[in-house]
Amino acid sequence: MTNYTQSTNFATKDALTSGDPLKIVKGTEINTEFANIAIAVATKADLASPSFTGTPSLPTGATGVTQSFGNSSTLLATTAFVQAALQILHPIGSIYTATVSTNPGTLFGFGTWTTFGSGRMLISQDGTYTAGSTGGSATTTLITANLPSHNHTATVTDPTHAHGYTTPLGGFTLSGSGGTGSNAGTTSSAATGISVAIGNTGSGTAATTISPYIAVYMWQRTA
Repeated sequence: MTNYTQSTNFATKDALTSGDPLKIVKGTEINTEFANIAIAVATKADLASPSFTGTPSLPTGATGVTQSFGNSSTLLATTAFVQAALQILHPIGSIYTATVSTNPGTLFGFGTWTTFGSGRMLISQDGTYTAGSTGGSATTTLITANLPSHNHTATVTDPTHAHGYTTPLGGFTLSGSGGTGSNAGTTSSAATGISVAIGNTGSGTAATTISPYIAVYMWQRTA
C-alpha cells in the first residue's frame, strides 16, 4: 500500500519574483504528480467491498487493538480476539463432547485435552453427588435385601382322601362324606398328608441398569 507523496511544492513558486525560471510550472512536474497520485490510488482498497491481498493488518488505535471479550461494537476483531474468546468459552476444567474422535486441542489450537469419563454418563452435582466423583454400575445382581416388598402365593388342590373315625357302638353303620365304618373299634383309611412347595425362578444373572443412551467422545481441558 503506497501513500501519495508530493514531489513538487507548487505553493513556493507563487512566492518567487516574476521572471524567475523556477516560478514556471513545468509539464514534467505535473506528470510526476499525476504519476504519484495514480500509484497511490492503485494500491488503495475501495471503501465498498474491498478485496485485500497479502497479509492485511489493522491500523493502530482503538480499531487495531485486541478487543475485550463480550465487545459487541462494530470494531474489527483480530484473530487474537477470536482465540481469546474461544479460551474463555472453554476454560480449564470444561468438558467437550463430539461424535468424532478429533482432539479439541487440534480443533481449537490451544489447551491440553484428555479423554474423560470413559464408559460413564454425566450427572449434575448436588449435595449427594460431588463434582468429579464417580459411582454406579452398568449391571447389578439383585439380592434378597434389595428386593422390593412382595408376596408369594400358592394354590393347593386337595387330593381325594378319607378321615378316620371309630363307632362307639356295634351293630350299626355310620356313613358320611369322610368315609364309612361298620364295626366298633375299626377305622377307615388313614388321612392323606398334603405338602406345598413354592419353587424358585430367575437365572440369578446380573441385570442391566443403563438408561437409553447415545455414546459420544468426551474430553476435559486440563491445561
